[in-house]
Amino acid sequence: MVSVFDLFKIGVGPSSSHTVGPMVAGNRFLDLLEEYLDKDSEGKFYQIDKIRIELFGSLAATGKGHATDTAILLGLLGHSPASIDTTKTSDYLNPIFDQQTLMLAGKHHIDFNYNCDLIWHYDAVLTYHPNALSITAVLTDHSHIRQTYYSVGGGFVLDGNEIYNQNDNQAASDDEVSLLPYPFNSAEELLQQCKEHQLSISQLVLANEQANRDLQTIENYLNDVWQVMQSCVKNGYADDGTLPGGLNVKRRAKSLYEQLSHEHKQAQQLNDSFVAMDWVNLYAIAVNEENANGGKVVTAPTNGAAGIIPAVLHYYRDFINDSDTQGIHRFLLTATAIGSIIKQNASISGAEVGCQGEVGSACAMAAAGLTEILNGTPAQCLNAAEIGIEHNLGLTCDPIEGLVQVPCIERNAMAAVKAINASRLARRGDGTHFVSLDKAIETMKETGEDMHDKYKETARGGLAIHANRIPTANLGVSVNFSQC
Repeated sequence: MVSVFDLFKIGVGPSSSHTVGPMVAGNRFLDLLEEYLDKDSEGKFYQIDKIRIELFGSLAATGKGHATDTAILLGLLGHSPASIDTTKTSDYLNPIFDQQTLMLAGKHHIDFNYNCDLIWHYDAVLTYHPNALSITAVLTDHSHIRQTYYSVGGGFVLDGNEIYNQNDNQAASDDEVSLLPYPFNSAEELLQQCKEHQLSISQLVLANEQANRDLQTIENYLNDVWQVMQSCVKNGYADDGTLPGGLNVKRRAKSLYEQLSHEHKQAQQLNDSFVAMDWVNLYAIAVNEENANGGKVVTAPTNGAAGIIPAVLHYYRDFINDSDTQGIHRFLLTATAIGSIIKQNASISGAEVGCQGEVGSACAMAAAGLTEILNGTPAQCLNAAEIGIEHNLGLTCDPIEGLVQVPCIERNAMAAVKAINASRLARRGDGTHFVSLDKAIETMKETGEDMHDKYKETARGGLAIHANRIPTANLGVSVNFSQC
C-alpha cells in the first residue's frame, strides 16, 4: 500500500511526472554514481567526463512545456524537489546554458552542451511506461554507467532494475503488507476491514502508518503538507502577471481574491448561497497557477491535479463549523486510502491513462476525505469517491503546448467543486451505490488502455491542437549538429 509520505510529496511545479520525477531520477543517478565509483575506485566524480540524457515518449513530447529538461539538470546538480529554492532556479541553471558547464552533484565540473548532450526521442516509446528517460555517464577511461528511469506519476520513479526484478519486489511488498495491522488492496477489502474492526478509514490508515513510524512523525508530516498547501494558495493569489511558457496566460487568482474580499467586506455575498463555490474556484486556481509558475506545491496525488485537495481542504477550513487540525489529518489519511487503491489497481499518470488518472483520482480522494470529516461512514466515503471518479471517466490529458495551464488550471477548479458535490450526494444516502468504487477504478484503467496516445499528455490531440496555435511540443528542439 502507498503511504501518505509517498502519495503527498512536497515538490515543485509544474508536473509531478514530468518535473518532480525527472529531478528525482537525476538524484538517483547521482546515488548510483556514488555507489559505483566508491566500490570500484578511490576517486569519485572526477572520473566522470561526460553526461548524456535521453528523453522518450511523453517526456520528450511535452518535456519542454513541463520543464523536464531543466528538472533533470537540477537533479544532477544535486537539488531535490522537496528542498530546492525555486526562486533561485535560474541562478542554478545559468552556468549550464551560459558556460556549457555542469557542476555534477555540486562537486565536479563537466562540459555539458545542451543541444548535443540532451536528446529528445519524440517518436520512441519504451515498453514499460511512456514516461521514460535514460542517463549515461562516460568515464575518463571510456567506460559507461547507464540507467533508465520511468516516471510513473505522482513523483514515483522506478529504474530498469526494479522493473526487471518486479516479481521479487512484489514478494517483498507482500511481506511488508502482511506486517500491517489492516492490509487492503481494494475498496471492498478496505470496507470489510473497517466493518470488522469498527474503524473509520482515517483510523485504519493511521494504524497502518504507525506500523512504520511513530505518531508524532506522522502528525508532523501531515502538518507540513497542510502548511505547504496553505502557502501555495497564498502565493498563488499574491502575484499577477503572465505565466511562463509562451502561451501568455494571465494569472487570475489575485484578481479573484481581491474581488471576493471586497464583496465580503461590503456584505455583497450574504444573499449568494453559492459564494463558497467562488472561493473554492479561487483556491484551486491559485494552487495551479503557482504550480504552472514552478512554485512549491504538494503532489496530491500529482502536480497537474495539485489544486483539488487543497481547495476542498480550504473549503472545510473556511466554510465548515468546528473545523480543526485533526479534521485536516483525517481528511489526508482518508484521501491516502483512496489514492493508494487507485494507484495499485489503475494509475495516477496522465501519460498512462489520461487526465482521468490525475484529476479524476484527486477528485475521488477529496470527495472521500471531505465525507469522512463531515461524519460520513466508510461506505459513504467510498460512495463519494466512486461518484468523483465515475464522472471524470474518459477525461483526456491534452495540455496546450505541453504546458500545465490550459485546460489544467480551470479543470482543477471544476473538479474541486465536483468533489464537494460528490460528498454531498453520498452523505444523503446510506453508502450503497450501483457501481462499486473498485469497478469504477477498473473501468478507468480499461478506458485508459483504450484511449489513443494523442490524448495522454503528448500535446498531439484534443485542445492541444485546436487552440489556433502551433504546438511547439511537436516541433522538436533545434540542434546544431556541427557543435556535437
